[in-house]
Amino acid sequence: MFTGLVQHMGTLLERQDRPDGARLVVDTDGWDHHPGTGDSIAINGCCLTVVAMNQGTLSFDVVQTTLALTTLGRLPSGARVNLEHAATPSTLLGGHIVQGHVEGTGEVLSNQAQPDRGWLLVLEAAETVAGHLIEKGSISIDGVSLTIAGLDSNRVEIALIPETLKRTTLEALQAGDLVNLEGDCLAKMVAHLLARGQAPRG
Repeated sequence: MFTGLVQHMGTLLERQDRPDGARLVVDTDGWDHHPGTGDSIAINGCCLTVVAMNQGTLSFDVVQTTLALTTLGRLPSGARVNLEHAATPSTLLGGHIVQGHVEGTGEVLSNQAQPDRGWLLVLEAAETVAGHLIEKGSISIDGVSLTIAGLDSNRVEIALIPETLKRTTLEALQAGDLVNLEGDCLAKMVAHLLARGQAPRG
């Protein structure tokens, strides 16, 4: 589990393609977190397991399903990535509960400062995600916990503050770029139970 509060930005050094997936090697760029092999790290919102460590780099094995469903299969060497280690019982939940289970991608429509609304990121969300979104609700975009400022069908508007722009990869997004999306897991659970006719009691 994660909180969507990005702790550092790293760099994808290498993707080693394999028949069953790929190995990603990420330069942590001086991140002072010291994970061990077997630890969970969110890379652009995708929960991955550390399989090797070497002089400031972390390696992750990624299966074909994850490569196809997320942006990780398209990231070029040199791409910046958002990093967050797994939450612990003592972690302050400053964002929202993020599982690191990306549901699909969204396409950036625009990402720039607006004269009357500040910096606004606008994207088209995949159908698998859009059904669980509500205005003023939570969404994870490339692993960043954000609040939905506007919603019109699959079109999502996110207001970004300067601190978020400085500490994450979101400022560099351009129209046409794809991002990883995960809706609020609590909303997904309620929707699933209602669809099955098993609304929670109590």
